[in-house]
Amino acid sequence: MARTRMNRMRIKLRALFAALMLFSVLCSVMYYIYAAPGAANTLWFTYLAFNKDIAEKIVSWKDALVSESIVIPPEQWALMQKNNISYEYLLEEYKRNLSRWNEVSTTFAPPNLVLNANELCPERLPSMTGEIEVNMTEVNLTTVMKEILQEGPIKPGGHWTPTDCKAKYKVAILVPYRNREEHIPILYRHLIPMLRRQKLEFGFYFIEQAGTNPFNRAMLFNVGFKEAMKRYPWDCFVFQDVDHIPENNRNYYGCGQMPRHFAVKLDKYMYRLPYDEFFGGVSGLTTEQFKKINGFPNAFWGWGGEDDDLWARVANAGYEVSRPPGDVGKYKSIPHHHRGEAQFLGRWGLLKQSKTRNFLDGLNNIVYDPLITVHPLYVNITVDLQTLDVDYPEES
Repeated sequence: MARTRMNRMRIKLRALFAALMLFSVLCSVMYYIYAAPGAANTLWFTYLAFNKDIAEKIVSWKDALVSESIVIPPEQWALMQKNNISYEYLLEEYKRNLSRWNEVSTTFAPPNLVLNANELCPERLPSMTGEIEVNMTEVNLTTVMKEILQEGPIKPGGHWTPTDCKAKYKVAILVPYRNREEHIPILYRHLIPMLRRQKLEFGFYFIEQAGTNPFNRAMLFNVGFKEAMKRYPWDCFVFQDVDHIPENNRNYYGCGQMPRHFAVKLDKYMYRLPYDEFFGGVSGLTTEQFKKINGFPNAFWGWGGEDDDLWARVANAGYEVSRPPGDVGKYKSIPHHHRGEAQFLGRWGLLKQSKTRNFLDGLNNIVYDPLITVHPLYVNITVDLQTLDVDYPEES
């Protein structure tokens, strides 16, 4: 009898322990989905970047390609086996990265270059010195505005044009945000001096999402594009996250090599590219390219997936994405918490339908009612985004 009671007690304790464990796991999952989606994605992208980096290191010998095969030393085979990397994957990674490894370093103009107000500004100026000293300390916008205006005047809306040469490109910088006002001065402190050194004509458009719907980064970019084009004939657009700070002023924001992925190496991903199709953080397209792909998708509510869909749209249009070489594409990410922004769990289903949705959802079906305010350093566009009804045909 006593033994039976003891067995029942053990079963109850085990059941209680299992229930507590299940509850703990569910709480952790819900936390990463709704409270800290950025942390989960950062861990996942870091893992992908680490594995990708191992493969790239293995195939970093330029003379290892013989005809259609790779001669691999025994110690490298051991490293491959340890990390479960197949020979076929190794060969594909080598071929995919061969052009990047063989890329010739860019020559910049000499320091004594004399500019002409009647000629186009060169793309590789001596003022583009390289590494930027990044300062992530919080600062108010008034202080930053004084620093910027000391270097020369800027028109309302953050519109600037060089006077010692003709700007080669007219670039609109679009920045979506919500509850990130403290990041704006930090971004300005680094980005405006960089763009001035590059002698680009530029203007800033901050698109703020109001209301209670989940954050929709992609739709905000579409709103920014439409409103910016109403105000000025921009050549190209840079889609810039407010928390991404460039570390090198040779990361040229002009239109020449677009579509362009600028933020190749982010500090929170150990300065590695998570995967080859990664298109997040900072990207750019010419005005015509963005129109041709029908802009960003509007269906991605919450955190993540829209940049992967943009990559698919770019690929479907026959474009190839370029990236800056070496460490030119390094960025630092301002530490923050994705306040109230949940991960979008439906993104995988939408990404499967990317080609079907391409011309049904984007610039051509967006509806919004903007509130526009012109500040000394930027144009602020506030919108309360609403869900759009789109009938998607089933994809075979």
